Amino acid sequence: MKTRDRILECALQLFNEQGEPNVTTLEIATEMGISPGNLYYHFHGKEPLILALFERFHNELAPLLNPPADARLDVEDYWLFLHLIVERLAQYRFLFQDLSNLASRLPKLAHGIRLWLNVLKRTLASLLARLQADDQLNSNTQALGQLVEQITLTLLFSLDYQRIIGAPGESQLVVYQVMMLVAPHLKPEPRAAAERLAQRYLEA
Repeated sequence: MKTRDRILECALQLFNEQGEPNVTTLEIATEMGISPGNLYYHFHGKEPLILALFERFHNELAPLLNPPADARLDVEDYWLFLHLIVERLAQYRFLFQDLSNLASRLPKLAHGIRLWLNVLKRTLASLLARLQADDQLNSNTQALGQLVEQITLTLLFSLDYQRIIGAPGESQLVVYQVMMLVAPHLKPEPRAAAERLAQRYLEA
C-alpha cells in the first residue's frame, strides 16, 4: 500500500476512534511511525486529509447512488441497498459525528456534503417511486418527500445517536429503523415481508 493510502487509513481509524478534533497530524505520523515531514509531503495539514477521506467516501458510494434506471429490483434488493449505504457511513462515521461544526470549518467539505446529500435524496426518491410504480407502496407525493427526509436524517445521525447514548453503533439497527419508517407506506403484502426482514436485521 502506498504511503498516501496508509496515511488515509490511519487517519480514518484515529478520527473514528477519537473524534477528528482530538487527533493531530503529529499523532497520525507517530501512529504510523513516519516523520511529520513525510506526512506533510502528502497532506499539508488536516484539511486536505479530511477532504481526501470525503472524496474517497463519495467515490465508494457513487455506484450505489447511481443504479441503472432500468434495473429490476426485488424487494430485498432495496434493503440490501440501504445496508450497503449504512456500512459506508459507519466506515466514515467521523464525518457525521459533528457534521455542522466540521462543515462550518471546511467550506469545501460543506459544499461536497450538500451535493452528496442531494444525490442521496434523489436516489431515495427514485427507489420509492419504483416501489410505487410496482404497486407495492401507497403514498402521496408530499408524504414520500417527507419520508425521504426522515430516511436521510436517520441514515446520517442514527449511528452518532447510538454513540451518544452509549450503544455500540450497529449498522443493522440503522437499517431496521429505516425499514420501519418505510413499512407503514407499503401495501399489506410487501409491508409484512419488510417487517419480517426488519426483524431479522434487529436480531442479527
